[in-house]
Amino acid sequence: MLKQPHREVLRSRSPNLCLLLTIITIFSTALLAPLQAHAQLPAGTSDASAQPVQQPQDPLRAQAAAALDKQDYPAALRLLATLAEKNPTDAHVLYDLASTQDALDQPTAAEATYRRAIAADPAFFDPHVALGLLLARNGKLDEARAELAAAVTLKTDNQPHKARAYRALAQLDASTRPADASAELLSALKLSSETPDDIFLSGEIAEFSQDLPAAETAYRRFLASSPQDARRNANGNAALAHVLIREHKPAEAETALTAALSKNPDDPTLNAQLASLYEQQDQPEKALPIVEKLHAAHPTDSNLTRLLARIYSRNNQFDKAEPLYAALIAANPADPTLVTDRADALMHLKNFSEAEAILKRALAQPTAYPTQADLALAASHLAFAASANNDPAVTLQALAISAKVQPKSPSDIFLEATARDKLKQVKQASDLYKQFLSVAGGKFPDEEWEARHRLLTLEHAH
Repeated sequence: MLKQPHREVLRSRSPNLCLLLTIITIFSTALLAPLQAHAQLPAGTSDASAQPVQQPQDPLRAQAAAALDKQDYPAALRLLATLAEKNPTDAHVLYDLASTQDALDQPTAAEATYRRAIAADPAFFDPHVALGLLLARNGKLDEARAELAAAVTLKTDNQPHKARAYRALAQLDASTRPADASAELLSALKLSSETPDDIFLSGEIAEFSQDLPAAETAYRRFLASSPQDARRNANGNAALAHVLIREHKPAEAETALTAALSKNPDDPTLNAQLASLYEQQDQPEKALPIVEKLHAAHPTDSNLTRLLARIYSRNNQFDKAEPLYAALIAANPADPTLVTDRADALMHLKNFSEAEAILKRALAQPTAYPTQADLALAASHLAFAASANNDPAVTLQALAISAKVQPKSPSDIFLEATARDKLKQVKQASDLYKQFLSVAGGKFPDEEWEARHRLLTLEHAH
C-alpha cells in the first residue's frame, strides 16, 4: 500500500492515471470474484456456471477432414454433402464441399456451392478465389475477373493464396488490360517470390503493351531461368521468335527456332513457326517439307492443314491445295475466308464455274467476313471468276461490293470495262478502257493490248 503523501503526488500529477488505476482495480476485482467464489465451494463440488459448455463436435467433420487429407474425394463428397444439409449456412463446410466437387470435375455443382459459401460469408477469401479460377477455366472470363478482383480486396493470412489470385487476375488482364495486369503481377510479387512463369507472363504483358524490346528481354530472361527444362525451352523460344519476327529480326528468329528444334525436333508449335517464317520470307520450298511432316503427324489439326494448303498454293501446287481447302470448309463452314482461298485454287486450276458458285454463296452473307479487306478480296475473286465464265452481270455486282470497301484497282477497272463491253454498253466500256490504260503503266501487257484493240473496235462500231 502506498503511503498517503505518495498518493497525493500521483493524484496531483495525473488525475487521469488515478482514474485508470481505479478502473483497473475494479476490473481486476470483477475478474477475481468468480475465482474466489469457486475457492469457497465445499470439497468435491464444482460451479457449473464457471465451466464453458462445449457442444459435441459432429464426428462427420473429422471423418470428412480425414477423407480430404487422403484425397478420397468420393468419400469426402458424401460426408460433406450430409454436413451441408445439417449446416446450410456454414461457409467453411460449403467451401470444402465445393472444392471436393471441383476436384471430382463437377463444375456446375462446384460453381453453385462456391456461390452458396460466398453468400454465407461474403468476407471469406477462399471461395472467391476458387470460384474465380473455376469460372476462368470454363471460359467465363468476365465473371472470373469479378470474383478474383473481389478476392484481392479481402483480408487473409494466406499470402501465397492471395498472390495466386493476383497472378490469375494478371493472366486474365494481360491481353485486354495490360497496364492493370502489370500492376497485378507486381502485387503478386510483393507477396511471394518471382517464378519463371511470372517472367514469362511479364513478357506477354509487355508484348500486349506493344513494348517489344521489353518483351524480348523478358523472354530471354525466362529462357535463362530454366535452361534444362525442355518444355519451358520450347515455349520460351516460340514466344521469343514471335517477338523477333514482329521486330523484323527474321535471322534472329530463325536462330532461336532452330536452336529450340535441336532440343525439341517434333514440337509442332516450333516447327509451324519456322515454316511460317520461311513462308513470310518467300521461301515456300523450305517451309513445305516441315509442314508436310507436321500434317502427317497431326492430320486433324486445322491450323496445320490450312498452313499446308497455303504453302502448296504459294508453291503453285494448287492441285494439292484445293482438296485441303475443301476439307477445311467442310469442317468450318462458317469461315468464308476458306472459301476465298479455295476459289483462288480453283481458278488457277481453270475451274471457274465452281469458283463462282462457292463465292456467290459466301458473299450472300457479307457480315460473316472478319474484316472489310477479306470481303473485298472475295468480291474481287468473284469478279474475276464471273468474267472468265462470261457472266458480266455477276462481274459488275461483285465489283460494286469491292468498290464500297476499297478503291478500284487497275484490274477492277479492266474487268468492269470488259463486263460493260459484253453488255453492249459502248460508251461506259470505252471510258473504262481509256481509264485502265491511263493507270496500267505497262504492268498488264496482255490486258493493255486487249483494251487498245477493243477501243479501236468500239470506235468503228460507234
